[in-house]
Amino acid sequence: MVDEKVAWVSGSKGHVALSTNGGQTWTWQQVKGFEQSDFRDIEAFSAKEAIIMSSGTPAVILKTTDGGLSWQLCYREDDKTYFLDGLAFYDKMHGISMGDPINGKFLLLETKDGGKTWTEESAGPDALKNEAAFAASGTSVYIVNKKANAVVLTGGSVSRLLYRTKAGTWNPVTMPLAQGQASKGGFSVATGGGQTVLVGGNYSNDKNRDSIACYYNGEQITGSNFHLAATMPNGYQSCVTYIEGKVFLSTGTSGSNVSYDGGLNWKPVDAGSYNVCQRSKKGKLVLLAGDKGRIAIFKL
Repeated sequence: MVDEKVAWVSGSKGHVALSTNGGQTWTWQQVKGFEQSDFRDIEAFSAKEAIIMSSGTPAVILKTTDGGLSWQLCYREDDKTYFLDGLAFYDKMHGISMGDPINGKFLLLETKDGGKTWTEESAGPDALKNEAAFAASGTSVYIVNKKANAVVLTGGSVSRLLYRTKAGTWNPVTMPLAQGQASKGGFSVATGGGQTVLVGGNYSNDKNRDSIACYYNGEQITGSNFHLAATMPNGYQSCVTYIEGKVFLSTGTSGSNVSYDGGLNWKPVDAGSYNVCQRSKKGKLVLLAGDKGRIAIFKL
């Protein structure tokens, strides 16, 4: 989401859509040549410029500078061990994409030219046995702020937060979210109002409410003082976004939930299945997107 008017969404079978009227109507397309791609993440800078990332084989990153009329292939890897989970940008020029571990290290791609080219870095964070990340909402990779940390959430055998320091090193912190199975872990993180909120759970049992959400006092990730929510969301959540004040919204296939106290307590607000929620970078518009092309506008 760029502002109160411009928003992009990506999905399965090569589908991408653009709205220029605050989500009221959408122009859909199926990107030619990528009809089988599962576009799990999209970053947008304007109504003209956006970058999409696919999960699965081949792993691809595409960019448009003309509102989706054409797409340029910026990265492609046909090796089946490459599985991209998300991408995020420090600023318009500098971004990263993370993928599941290869030979004990999480895949790390970086761009310094606005997504035109991507370089595989050797300094990806170390992975534990059977640890991976999730591409459920494109928000398991998060930029805390433009000058400092990038954050990656993991799951599987362990649920960890991996944060990148200014020096480029990766520090791991174990989270108190659901873990121990391939379908469990941390899926999304958001900061705002002096809080960091993280959500996840078990996507294969989305009604289970055990260890779904936790929070961290402060927005700069430097330690491990996480606290489990006192009242959990109503099941597995794949995404969380900051709204205003101490208000956070989370969503997943089990429904959507809202917290008015910085992630301490959650209450269900909708039972519909969604995969992602986001507030506009400039403004207060909040949109949700889910399976079968479902898109909704959230209002407090």
